[in-house]
Amino acid sequence: MESDGSYASSDEPKKKPSRGKPKKNPSSSSNAKNKSKDTSLLKQKSPAEFFAENKNIAGFDNPGKSLYTTVREFVENSLDSAESISELPSVEITIEEINKSKFNTLIGLVDRERVDQALYDGFESNKAREKRLAKEAKVQESQAKNLALGKKVKESATGNKTKSRGETAYFKVTCKDNGKGMPHDDIPNMFGRVLSGTKYGLRQTRGKFGLGAKMALIWSKMSTGLPIEIISSMKGQNFTTFCRLDIDIHKNIPYVHLHEKRENKDRWHGAEIHVIIEGNWTTHRSKILQYMRQMAVITPYAEFLVKFISDTSEKNMTIRFARRTDVMPPVPLETKYHPSAVDLLLIKRLISETSKQNLQQFLQHEFLNISKSHAERLIEEMGPDFGPKMAVKSLTAQQIVRIHQLFREARFDDPSGDCLSPAGEYNLRLGIIKELQPDLVATYAGSPRVFEGHPFMVEAGVSLGGKDVKQGINIFRFANRIPLLFEQGADVITRTALKRINWSSYKINHGQDKIGVFVSIVSTKIPFKGTGKEYIGDDITEIASAVQAAIKQCCSQLKSKIVKKLQARERQERKRNLNRYIPDACRAVMEVIEQIANEGRGSKRHKKYEKEDEDLIEKVASEQVTDVTLRDCLTQHVEQVDYEMALEYATQSGVSEEPREDIYLNSLEGSYNFTDFHSPVFVFRLVS
Repeated sequence: MESDGSYASSDEPKKKPSRGKPKKNPSSSSNAKNKSKDTSLLKQKSPAEFFAENKNIAGFDNPGKSLYTTVREFVENSLDSAESISELPSVEITIEEINKSKFNTLIGLVDRERVDQALYDGFESNKAREKRLAKEAKVQESQAKNLALGKKVKESATGNKTKSRGETAYFKVTCKDNGKGMPHDDIPNMFGRVLSGTKYGLRQTRGKFGLGAKMALIWSKMSTGLPIEIISSMKGQNFTTFCRLDIDIHKNIPYVHLHEKRENKDRWHGAEIHVIIEGNWTTHRSKILQYMRQMAVITPYAEFLVKFISDTSEKNMTIRFARRTDVMPPVPLETKYHPSAVDLLLIKRLISETSKQNLQQFLQHEFLNISKSHAERLIEEMGPDFGPKMAVKSLTAQQIVRIHQLFREARFDDPSGDCLSPAGEYNLRLGIIKELQPDLVATYAGSPRVFEGHPFMVEAGVSLGGKDVKQGINIFRFANRIPLLFEQGADVITRTALKRINWSSYKINHGQDKIGVFVSIVSTKIPFKGTGKEYIGDDITEIASAVQAAIKQCCSQLKSKIVKKLQARERQERKRNLNRYIPDACRAVMEVIEQIANEGRGSKRHKKYEKEDEDLIEKVASEQVTDVTLRDCLTQHVEQVDYEMALEYATQSGVSEEPREDIYLNSLEGSYNFTDFHSPVFVFRLVS
């Protein structure tokens, strides 16, 4: 009998083979369906939700850093607002501490006493308490023995050392400025919609992400759930706008609680923002004050008032950073893109947004440093498929790639720095003098340079001595006129100052002297490293060489001042040493001359001394020359010799004339006529 490969008993019916088909497992089939169902779901996140989940990217790592970043964002927005209308900025920051009881009142909660203490952090069990007390008793016994033996005993801290996170602290941050204000209808979107604002475009801006106060609102929603309040009025308006709003994280849209117009009797213009957030003043107090101090250095034309208000009056603090000058840097201008700094996506976007019809006009008007003749040469180089009059909207994807390739390979003139707005050497020097009060200071502003098609400038200042400056090298970093306080170790400015500058060759002791190094980099695109955007990497040759050159220029200026100071000190020391011996020398000379004068007028003496000596002896004998007159003559001689030595050294050093400083005096008539002490007419009248 032929077998079919299966065997069945007499009690069971015969089953047909499966013909190679696997048996189905009900459980595995359901798992596969669930898996395929999960992978087929497409989820989306709004920008607000993304930044809420990745708040560390925007500088909201923890409560302390969040408080610092909130203050920073408010201050920078206020400065930009005032500078945009050429108004001298006046910014007032108030940080008010809100305890838990007051916070509960704000949100409508009733305080409740703790019932089960073991639930809370910081609870100490009986066993742990007995163990702690036994340890403390043992330590006290050991200290008593050491005291009996006459040994010194260190005081040890006692009490419950159980780790505790501490009570949550809340703060109301208020920022008021005198800027241009905000349009009434735009306020909800400006604060309640992430990635919307007025700073987009190719220009030098203080902002890093375009978040500003939006991230403070997101943090407020996450930590307290309270909305933000905005009061604003534009210049010339007879009303102020009051807006209380929240943000829908998932939809990235504002949720407005109240939006109304109010009377503006004082004709005030600017913005006032109130937000309540969780924070930590203790850990980041120094960073906030350090930031405000450095901001006062780089913007001496601004006035800052910082207040901290607490229930404990001892913690209250008010610091004013006064305005030193009314000279403001120019407003940053929006510029066009340099051909070497664009990519395919940017070219496609410019093509879709341009108003130019043909390719030649598009190249000439949408990019920097492309003239009409240059555009014609570029189009000819692209190939026979391109023509000056061809419609720019008809370019294919392949043709756009060809344009991009040519942009990367061709040579273009570097962009100018006209669109940049540096602080200025004058303002930088004033800011350093105002805040640090150094003994010596030197500043330098470099010429515009280029990195990957983006212009940048480096300004630097080096100071010696000063108030609240530690020994060694103190580095102050700025990018687009904002201070950088974190992630200093890998920054190009820090590494250049510590490793690439030979301070001793400039007569500066980098270990003992109080050195302040100030470097400000401005550009249309700051090449920050890391997600926090707190430092500029050391791998960019153009920026590293520019920073090094700027610091060296400052050090060279300081060297000449230090050398002159050392020479003056040596001259004073030399004069001091010579003048110290004048009384003894005069006394010894007078004793000799008086002894000779008392010997008489014998013939031998007349033959021995010349006529000048005889006259001196006669004057001493008649007391016309005394110890005092001889001392005065020697003092004048020392002064004359010292002056001749200094003049000879100056001549050898290449100085053609004595150092002088222009002095001007107001005339008595009240008009602003000035007298130049160095004019030939004045010198002639003075001599005659």
